[in-house]
Amino acid sequence: MRGTRRWVVLVGALGLVGALLPTAAAARPQQQQPAGGEIGVTADTIRIAVIADVDNAARPGLFQGSVDGVNAFAKFVNANGGLAGGRKVQVDFIDSKLSADEARNALVRACQEDFAIVGTTALFMNNIEPMTSCVDQAGKATGLPDVPVLQTEIQHQCSPISFPVIVVGLDCATKDAAQKKVTTRTGAAKYFTKRNKGLHGVFTLAGDLKSTVNAALPLVETYKSLGVKSDGEFKVSGLSPQAAYTPIVQAIKQNGSTYALNNVDYKADVFLRREAQVQGANTVKVWDCALQCYDWRLLEEGKDAVEGQYVSLFFIPFEEAKQNKSVSDYLKNVGGRDKADGFGAQAWTAGLFFRDVVNNVVKADGDNGLTRARFLEEAAKVHDFTADGMLGPTDVGGRKVSPCGVILQVKNGKFVRVSPKKKGTLDCSGGTKAINVTFE
Repeated sequence: MRGTRRWVVLVGALGLVGALLPTAAAARPQQQQPAGGEIGVTADTIRIAVIADVDNAARPGLFQGSVDGVNAFAKFVNANGGLAGGRKVQVDFIDSKLSADEARNALVRACQEDFAIVGTTALFMNNIEPMTSCVDQAGKATGLPDVPVLQTEIQHQCSPISFPVIVVGLDCATKDAAQKKVTTRTGAAKYFTKRNKGLHGVFTLAGDLKSTVNAALPLVETYKSLGVKSDGEFKVSGLSPQAAYTPIVQAIKQNGSTYALNNVDYKADVFLRREAQVQGANTVKVWDCALQCYDWRLLEEGKDAVEGQYVSLFFIPFEEAKQNKSVSDYLKNVGGRDKADGFGAQAWTAGLFFRDVVNNVVKADGDNGLTRARFLEEAAKVHDFTADGMLGPTDVGGRKVSPCGVILQVKNGKFVRVSPKKKGTLDCSGGTKAINVTFE
């Protein structure tokens, strides 16, 4: 069985972006090496931290993919001349261990040792004060630049120094309101509702944490606003066995549901589809899931039970590496398809965003001009990031949700592109929608 990681929650939204800027020149002779002018920057290295939940009893190896993705980025950029005058990127992995205390401690350590954090994937990032008040080498509370993969907590989503390549879409002006305004992409919902009139069905939510429930609610409300009637919304734990899906499938049968959206992990999808097979639930036209189901284990464990499953992505699929150099570079540097997953792909694109911003600082200020403050200034100016063509153009600096995506379907035990038809392309015509959501 490929890989060792299991996803527990749906993380709405994933984006992959960036126009390739010229890489830095080859490393200079030792006597000409530039001096460091910021925490984490020396004459020959730039240290970045990746904070992720990996070592924990509940889900061992949970977000190892993000760690692998950032390491793949560092390997790639170092092999191509490094950054800022030939400096090598050094990755410090700090395990947040599914713990709020460990996540906070990780921020404190990274503030003291690293220039920035890249690929952040921690579910309990609910105290970001050590990041926002982080003091730079000049003694100013500039903050610790953050290019995250995952933002489940509202505090993290509204961090002024975080630049996710997959934008969550929360309007932070409404973060304390009873109803919060959230912008979501609508391409997949429009695709399904256009081809299947009168869809109605069930929605599963990852009930382990309030934040994981809230992360899925905007997607659920988007589907309902576009005409998918709810036959029931069910909370399940990422640790639940197949038996927990019995009442969900019973609801499908009782209502003759034609739609089912899984917002938990790939394992939950396997259980849901197996249970539907056992009970003979055959009315569903659209079995829907997002990035967390883009996992070879879905195919290997689900077998014929997951036939027909739809999976929505924000990036060019791994199967199309021949059509996309950035995908090819990621797979090569991460160690092949068996070590690649959706979180890792997002971490890879986070690294490419970091590279592009550093290059922009160097272009303006020279090899020795790299500071946290300048990084944050330049990050806010990036409005068309594509991760070397792996993503559609994304306004990361403006924190705007990209409408671009691709839909796959499981056919004969393989992930097969269904929309758009042409390999190596993304559909950006689906648009986005601002909706009001009542969080728990």
